[in-house]
Amino acid sequence: MDDQAVERFFATLRAANPQPTTELEFTNVFELLAAVLLSAQSTDVGVNKATRRLFPVANTPQRMLALGIDGIAGYIRSVGLYPTKAKNLWNTSRILVEQHGGRVPRSREALEALPGVGRKTANVVLNVAFGEPTMAVDTHIFRVGNRTGLAPGRTPLEVEQGLLRRVPAPYRVDAHHWLILHGRYVCQARRPLCERCSVTDCCDWFQSNRP
Repeated sequence: MDDQAVERFFATLRAANPQPTTELEFTNVFELLAAVLLSAQSTDVGVNKATRRLFPVANTPQRMLALGIDGIAGYIRSVGLYPTKAKNLWNTSRILVEQHGGRVPRSREALEALPGVGRKTANVVLNVAFGEPTMAVDTHIFRVGNRTGLAPGRTPLEVEQGLLRRVPAPYRVDAHHWLILHGRYVCQARRPLCERCSVTDCCDWFQSNRP
C-alpha cells in the first residue's frame, strides 16, 4: 500500500466513523485497565457481561483489593482463564494501592510492570485513557496490517512499528480503533467481506485476488 492509498484508507474509515472508541465498557481509568486485562483470549462482549456485575461492587483498586481473589473470581467466572485473571487483577490492584496511590500510572514501564499487563494492554490504556498515539496490535490489527499491505510484519511488534511509521499523524490516535473494528466486522479471518468493504481500492490483497 503506497502513501496515497494509506491516506485514502484512513480518510475513508474516519468519514464512516469520526469518533471510534473501544467496545469495552468502563467509566474510569481503573475500570478500563481491568477490562483490558480481562479481555485476553476473550471477547469484548464476554468481558462486558462480567464487568457489568463486577464494577458496581469493585470499581477502584481499593475495592478490588477488598474483594479478594476468590471474590473477583466469582464475578468473572464466565471469562476465559478466570482463575489467573482474578489473581492478576487482585495483584495489580495491590500494586496500584501500594506504589501508585491507587491511581493507574501513565508510563508504559509502570503499566507493563503490573501483573497480567503486557504491551498490548498498556497501549490500549495509554491510547484510550490518556490520548497517546499508540497501536494496540491484537489479532484483528495483525491480520489487517498484513492482508491489506498497510503494515506487514511477522510479529505484533513489527506490525505496531510499521503502523507508527505509516499512519499519518492526523489519524494516529484513532487508528487502532478503526483497524480493530474493520478486522472484527469486515476484514474477517475466515473470509474477508470485500463486498461490504469501503477501502478495497487501497487493499493489496483485494487487488491481487479480485475476480
